[in-house]
Order: sequence, then structure tokens, then C-alpha cells
Amino acid sequence: MHDHVTLLRPEAPREDSKRFPAALAPDLAAQLRGRVQLLALLVALGFGIGPVIFLAVMVASLVLGAEPPGDLGPASVFLWIQPGAVGISLALWWRARDPQVPATELLRLGLLYQVAICFIIGVSSYWSQYAESGQVPPLTWIPAVVILFPLIMPGPPRLMLWGAIAAGATAPVSLAVVQAAGLVAATAGDYQSAALNSGVAVVFAYLGARTLYGLERQVLKARQMGSYHLEERLGGGGMGEVWRARHRMLARPAAIKVIQPEILAAPGAGPHVALQRFQREAQATARLRSPHTVELYDFGVAADGTFYYVMELLDGLDAMTLVDRFGPLPADRVVFLLRQVCHSLSEAHASGLVHRDVKPANIHVCRYGEEYDFVKVLDFGLVKARAEPAVSLSADHFVGGTPTFIAPEQALGDATVDGRADLYALGCVAYWLLSGQLVFAGKTAIEVLTKHVNAPPQPVSGRTELPIPPALERLVMACLEKEPDRRPASARALLDQLDAVVTDSRWTQERARAWWQLHVPAIAAAVGND
Repeated sequence: MHDHVTLLRPEAPREDSKRFPAALAPDLAAQLRGRVQLLALLVALGFGIGPVIFLAVMVASLVLGAEPPGDLGPASVFLWIQPGAVGISLALWWRARDPQVPATELLRLGLLYQVAICFIIGVSSYWSQYAESGQVPPLTWIPAVVILFPLIMPGPPRLMLWGAIAAGATAPVSLAVVQAAGLVAATAGDYQSAALNSGVAVVFAYLGARTLYGLERQVLKARQMGSYHLEERLGGGGMGEVWRARHRMLARPAAIKVIQPEILAAPGAGPHVALQRFQREAQATARLRSPHTVELYDFGVAADGTFYYVMELLDGLDAMTLVDRFGPLPADRVVFLLRQVCHSLSEAHASGLVHRDVKPANIHVCRYGEEYDFVKVLDFGLVKARAEPAVSLSADHFVGGTPTFIAPEQALGDATVDGRADLYALGCVAYWLLSGQLVFAGKTAIEVLTKHVNAPPQPVSGRTELPIPPALERLVMACLEKEPDRRPASARALLDQLDAVVTDSRWTQERARAWWQLHVPAIAAAVGND
């Protein structure tokens, strides 16, 4: 089950992009996991030596019958603090081993880890050195860690700056903690020295992060995908990343979807299966001519083995974002959008293809030339020919699709699914558009899949305060029938039934244009698709 990317060029950054303004480049993200594991192990080893030696001495004393060491002096404070550093280091190492943990999450955990380690260093250094000499040390290892951290685990400069500031602040904070505990008598000059050293380290850390990350981004942007040059990252998800690109000879912009081969390979399958699946997806999409199916320009394999395909660049919002941001849609607009999706699916089904991952994130609502609310169906990434052998490109027990928008027969792994599975998913999409609610929700994917197979859906009119024509509700609920034979016979039949639905008003291009100009003026004012 994959969370597909959407070719989305938003008019404003999302909240997470405001806090974390630059995404990790794929090359950098691939290195991050190994770097985090290595860093955590090295720190765990460094902090673990003292307690291990102490335990070894204690055990040796007991075995030899000698008097065990009593007071080790000032160094004994480390024996109480170091195990904590070892514990959080091993926890981070264990978390980094999980390939399902996103690189961005690892980066944020790494920054929190940096702050924790610097605090531990500050407490132990001030405590032990004051106990030994009676003076607060003018310098600890905190500035060195602050400077070196971005070099070992680089990331977006602004994010690394905030991490460096937080880590550097642990110097005066840890000094205040040990002083409050009565372990150190610090002066104003000691605090000034701690803050000044950390401030200088923060500056160097930011400059280092900016330089290294800039080099990584330049290398990535310089990468050529066939005749196209990558210009700007537009989005990402479980299936890969989408970049704005431009042909070296043509003026037309495009969107390039970059996919790592291992993502397309089913569990237990080899690289050749991933290549077959990629070629099947690209060729299937290229054969479709509906104006409501995203247009494929080109596809290929880069020199490093990365798959890519080039598509038209769209201005707009996917249906998931549309409802998330603006709420449920009126019935007449939903009918307007669903008709266009049916147009795309009808051609695919007539060609013997089943999309198998119809969901709001794969339905792009955009401005297309002079038309508004123009629908493009994306990501035929799980597309399957109805006549294709069930095991040809799929591993045993591998279920494709998205749990919240999947037909019962597809959830059960039925190898004979046809276009009516897409109609069930489209019913789930219609339910979302009308109510802003999922047909079924659950804490786990298995729970959601089980509900799709067994649980009756609640009528959509009971999930929203907006008026829904009875004929439209009956049609949506018919799409959500558990048995394929009880659903509309085809996408074309569904399209005809949508044409017969009578709504209180009619969604027109004039109303669509007014909506876009009011709510998304940046896209409404754009010229063409550039």
C-alpha cells in the first residue's frame, strides 16, 4: 500500500514547510540513516567506556577477594550520568535501523539527540571539573559538538541553525542546573564565557550546514533525467519525489516523478520486477488519451538506476488537499468533478486497465488553460491489465492500493478485480468530497481493510450538514456495495447516472472561475500551465 505523490504546485507553503523550509535531497536522505546509526554508536561507545571499566573493576575485585574501590573522586559523577547518554544513543540507533522511519523524522530526532547529549556533557563537565579543581571550566566539549554535528549529519541550514542554537544554549542552562543543585558556585563571568563560546560555535555550525547542504542541492539539481533538467522539488510521498523540470531544448515545463527501484519491487521480488512494473505503468499511462488522464511525455532510467517519467505540469490542488483546506464540496460541484474522473476511468477500463489506487490524492483539480475545476487522474502506479496473470508481477499476499479507498475484493487479494473495484474507490472519493469524512477509519490498516470487507457504510447524508440530493446519495452508496455485481456496471454507466442527477443548482465554469479567484488567486491569475 503506497502513499502516492501528487503533482502539486501550491500557492503557499504548508505549515510543516514553514517550520522546516528545505526538504532533504534524495541523495542526502539516503546517507542520513547510516550517519545517524554511526553517530549514535560512536557516542554510546564513548560514554559507555567509563561505566564498563568501573563494572569490570568491581567484578574483578569481587572475584579476587580484593577491597572494591570506594570513592573514585570527582570522576565518579560520570558513572551516574553516562548510562543515560548510552541509553538515548542506543534508542536512536535502534530507531534509525527501521527503514520505515522517514529521513525527515530521523533528522529531527537527531537534532533532539544533539541537544540531549550537549546537556549531559555540560552537567558532567561542570560538575566533575568543579569538584576536582574548585573552579568552573571556561570551556567544555559543547561548542565542539555544536560545530561538528552538521558536518556529520547535514540538513537544511535553517533547521540546523535552530538545532545548533538549542544545543549551544545547554552550556549556560546546564551550568545553572548544577549551580541550583549546590554542586557549583558560578559567577556572571562563567555564564558569559559559556554563552559566548556557544554563540561562536552556532555561527560556525550554521556556516558549515549552509555550505554542505548547498553543495548537496547543487549536485542534485545538476542531475539530468534524460533531456530534462531538475529545477525545483514540488512534493514527495511513499512512491518517490516530484520535481519541476525543463527540457534542455524546449521551453515547455514538465513534472518529473523520480522513483527508487526498490519502491516498485513487490516484497521478495528482484530489480527486474521493479523495472517491469515501472515500464508497465509508464506504457499504460502513455496509451491513454482522455484529457482527464495526466499526459505522459517521456520515461526512462537514469545512469544511477533511478526510474523517472516526465508528465505535464499542473496548477491546482489534489482532492484530498481541496477538502482538507476548504471543507466538503456542494453536491453540484462533486457531480462536476466525478464526471471527469469517470471519463478517465472509462477509457482505461475499455483498454483493459484497472487503476487500483483511485483516491483523492490521485485526483488533481486544476486550472487547465482557460478551464477551471478541470480534473486530471494521476498515478496509474498500480495499474493492472485485466487479462494479466495474477502472479506475473506480484509477490504472494501483496495487496496494492490505499486502505481507506480500497474495494473489498481488492483488500482480500482477489486476482480477478476489474473496473468495478475502481468504482468502489470512486464511491469512497465521492463520500470524502461530500462529507469531508472517510467511509471507514481505524487505528490500523488491517482494521480499515476489515471494515471495507464486512462493515456496512453509514449513509453519507448522516455525515454532513450540507444537502445531498437523494439520487446522488443512492448512487454513491451503490458504488460502495460489497458485491461488485451490485455496483454500477461500468464507469460509462456511472457517468450516465451522474448526468441524470438533479441538483438545486448547476456548477458552471463561471462559478468555478469565481471560486478559484477568491480562494486560490495565485493559480487563477497564472498564465497557461507555466
